[in-house]
Amino acid sequence: MISPLNDTPIWVDTPTGLQALAADLQRYAMMAVDTESNSLYAYRERVCLIQFSTEDTDYLVDPLALEDLSSLGEIFSSEKFEKIFHAAEYDIICLKRDFGFLFTNVFDTMQAARILGCDSVGLGSLLEEEFGVKLDKHYQRANWGKRPLPAELKAYARLDTHYLTPLRQRLYVRLQEENRLELAREDFERVCQVPAGNHENGLSHFWRMASKYDLSQRQLAVLLELYEYRERMAESMDRPVFKVLSERTLVSLAQAQPRSMDDLFNLQGFSARQVKRHGEGLLQAVQRGLQVKPPQRNHRHQPDENFINLYDALRNWRKQVGRSKGVESDVILPRETLELIARSRPQSLEELYQVMQDVPWRFNHFGKSILKTLKKTETE
Repeated sequence: MISPLNDTPIWVDTPTGLQALAADLQRYAMMAVDTESNSLYAYRERVCLIQFSTEDTDYLVDPLALEDLSSLGEIFSSEKFEKIFHAAEYDIICLKRDFGFLFTNVFDTMQAARILGCDSVGLGSLLEEEFGVKLDKHYQRANWGKRPLPAELKAYARLDTHYLTPLRQRLYVRLQEENRLELAREDFERVCQVPAGNHENGLSHFWRMASKYDLSQRQLAVLLELYEYRERMAESMDRPVFKVLSERTLVSLAQAQPRSMDDLFNLQGFSARQVKRHGEGLLQAVQRGLQVKPPQRNHRHQPDENFINLYDALRNWRKQVGRSKGVESDVILPRETLELIARSRPQSLEELYQVMQDVPWRFNHFGKSILKTLKKTETE
């Protein structure tokens, strides 16, 4: 049963209000949860809103106004309460990163829909199909760090959790009917174990960016200095890095290596406003890059031929099984598990089980077929 939207969500921004919320949540066996963050508006993203919905009430928690959210941690970590998310992974990563929460007993409606082979697994599509409810995604890219939060954003935010519990109920029944509930539970447990996110950009981000382009060693040195300049500016302005200077602009500067303000003005795609704001800093970064020792690329270990052959064979097997069951191939076997199997090259079911301990349902249902694929590939 879907509760009506005839009242306003309860705004929680005081310790007393949070205490009352935590006490109320403990009255329910399940609750819907979502978060909103400000990644489009800040250098370091943070959770700016946490939504809860029970069968009776919608709550909006303001973590920007609350210093201690530990009472919510007790809810998230308890097996007593089922926490219903849609696309849980990113929410859990952010909640772990910002507040150190631990998670158990999660139900992810998006993953459930994927396991059932639904054509569309977005929340809007599922709610329209199941309940005839249309979600307006007009505010999806809103600034959730803005305070006071406008009434229209509050109304929008509650909708992301208001219908999740009845959606969960329908998907749960279908998972049972199609004998896929245990598979879903396996993935719900896995998503609880995702590591916390971090705020570090660092050299790994630089190399991912640089690897997209064919740059000389000297251009790489200049690009690194420009990259670090952008990081410093973004942090001081508290803006996302892409709103300071785009990746393409940094690469163009590294390639052109301008020496003067005139060079910057003549650079295609570089505005006069950007020259005025960043010109001196960028020219200094270019000069440093022309003088320093070029950075050394991180050469990743190249996989051997055996790994490549086994990996490709398992991918093909996974694709065929997924097609036969009407689901995406990674539902059959997660990519990281597939890679681990190809790298470990197990020779028996016992060895394969050691690799697949965190996906026991998949081992029980696909283990023999996986081992057969491995042995056939190695023989060939």
